[in-house]
Formats: sequence, C-alpha cells, structure tokens
Amino acid sequence: MKTTRRLACAALGAAAALSVAGAAWAADPIRIGYSMARTGIFAAAAPSQENPYELWKEQVNAAGGLELPGGEKRPVEFVSYDDQSNPANTVRIYEKLITQDKVDLLAAPWGTPMHLALAPVLQRYKFPMVGNTAASVQLRKVAPGYIWFPTSAIPDAMGPALAEMMAANGITSAAIIANELPYAQEFRSFLLPALKEKGIEVVMDESYPPDIKDMTSSLVQIRDKAPDAVIAMTYPSDAFLFAGQAKELGLKSPFVLSLIGPTIDAYRKVFGSAADGIIASAHWSPEATEWTRGKAFFDAYVAKFGEEPDALDSALSYMSLEILQQAVAKAGLDHEALREAIATGTFDTINGEVKFDGVQNDVTPTGFVQIQDGKIELVWPESIKTSDYQPKQGW
Repeated sequence: MKTTRRLACAALGAAAALSVAGAAWAADPIRIGYSMARTGIFAAAAPSQENPYELWKEQVNAAGGLELPGGEKRPVEFVSYDDQSNPANTVRIYEKLITQDKVDLLAAPWGTPMHLALAPVLQRYKFPMVGNTAASVQLRKVAPGYIWFPTSAIPDAMGPALAEMMAANGITSAAIIANELPYAQEFRSFLLPALKEKGIEVVMDESYPPDIKDMTSSLVQIRDKAPDAVIAMTYPSDAFLFAGQAKELGLKSPFVLSLIGPTIDAYRKVFGSAADGIIASAHWSPEATEWTRGKAFFDAYVAKFGEEPDALDSALSYMSLEILQQAVAKAGLDHEALREAIATGTFDTINGEVKFDGVQNDVTPTGFVQIQDGKIELVWPESIKTSDYQPKQGW
C-alpha cells in the first residue's frame, strides 16, 4: 500500500512538474530586437522613439501579453543595442539579432539612413519589420515585402504640399537653409520647383553641414533680405541651434518652418513662447478628435515620462508597434504569414487608418503642424487640421 501511495505521489509530482514546465513554456516572452542611436549625431532624437517602445511594451504586458492567433498571450521583452548613429553598425546589429539572438520580431532603428541600410538585410533573411522614423523617395526603390513605412512625410509629397500652404497664406518670398543630410536635401529638391510653380521667389538657398555649430552668417543674410518665409530644413540638434540664433538675431519673417526638431517636448521647454508660430513636419496631433486613441496615447506618455510625445517620431514609433501587434494577432510569429498580414492588412492606429501600397502608407495625408500657445496643432491640410495657421509674431 505504501509503495502504491509513493508511486501515486511520484506520478502526481511528475505531472505537476510537467504542468508547470508547460505553463512556463507557454509564458515564454516574445523577444523583439532593435538598435537605437543612443549615441552619435542622432542621439538627441532617440528618446522620442525609444520611449514609445517602452510605453507600448508596458501596456501590452499589463494587458497579459502580446496576443497570438487563438487568443494566447505572451509577455514581451526587448533585446536592443546602441548603433551609435552609424548605418553600418545597424546592419551588423540586426544580423546579430536575427542569427545569434534569434529574436521573434523586429522593431525599427532611428532614421532614414538606418532603414535604407537595413532593408537588404531584412530581404535576405526574409524577416518582416514595420519601419517608422524614415522618409525618402528612395524608400520606393526598396524591394517590397519585408519592410514598410507608415509616414506620409515623403519629400516629393511634402514639397508641393508646403508650397501650396505657403501660397494659400500669401507668402511671396522665401529663404532656404538646409542640412546636408539626405532627407533635408531631398525635401529641398522637391520644394524648389514647387515654389517656382506657385510664383514664390527664393531669395536665398544654402546648405550646411550636419555638425554645424554657428548659423549666424546665414541668418544675418536672411534677416537683411527680410523674406516672408524662412524654411530651415533641420534635424533635431540643429533645430535648437537655428531657433536660438534666430531669436538672438531677431528674425521677423511671419512664416518659419524648422523641419525636424520642434515637435520634441524639450524644444518647447527650452524656447517657451518664442517657439510659438514655428511650423514643422508631422501628421499627427493629440488634438485631432477623429483619431480617438490619440489622446489616450498622449496622456499615457505624459504620465509615464513627464513630457509630451514627439508629434512626428513618437507617434510613428508607437504606430509601427500597433501595426505589428495587430498583424501578430492575426498571423502569429511565422515570418511569411506575418509579412502577408502586414502587406495586405488595414490597421487602426493613433494616427487613424493605415494601409500599405507596396512599402508606403497610402492613407495618411501629408501634414504640417504649428506650435500655438505651447501646443502642437495640425494646420495643414484642411482635411485633418485642428487649428488655422497663425503668422509668427516675433520671438
């Protein structure tokens, strides 16, 4: 009898052990890999992307994990590395993530150069990834199938859109200064003919190096020419330089655009009311009531990080994971099934509906935002605007 009881207990113990092991296996985390420009020339932009990643992960895990077909949920964990703002490092890191770390899914690095360098790696390993902080006409030359771009801020659409906005607001002359990095130069190449078509005179057109430390000479020329519009094709670090020196020199143009940078929360904190009236590239605002989940994202971000999300990069980064999440719920972790789900699906995001035509989002309008009373407002196009454009009233 005692032997029988011992055998029964042993059997129950083994069954319990198997049950626990099975539960642990079912709860194994889904590992998502990415690289980030935590150091180097693009480091100022990294928190605007990495913070939304962390918020999304926290929200998914609080809800029980990432949902798979059939309703199973598994927790999410990240595997990430610093690519030092170097596209070559990005390539090496993602190859490591795929072949050595053997992550289940991928999230995007920061910036167009990294995305373009990474695209052939994704194609070679047939590993799908939803991009985010990348915008270039060159993206359309990427082989479709394993990478997608949710932004509508593509230079060949932005140039005509900005020229139309300027003409609609009575702008007749403009000065242009542009970072030499590819995105700014692409935008410039499409803006110049669009301005000519609208009859807007370009009184100055200069480019500057990415590591510029002083814009005084160019800004003095602009001040003396007194154009209606100043178009500064900035990245985050030089956006701060431009605004600081434009304020010091007292630029008086009523239309001032700084391409990338002003939508970062720190920008408004540094410049206060002097930032009011600055226009920037973005196609999302928490003030847009038709995007019902946008305000919830905004509030959750502020609660977690004590600052507002970047209306461009933070929104795009969170959107990319929303798209991935919805595709995984439909297709699971199989790469080919996931590729098909992303390529053919329609996704509900904080920026509204997203659907891809090849590699590009073909639903979201190309937009511009303006800082008004310290808030980010969509001012172009009419179809999504949350406020009317207001001429800049000094610094």
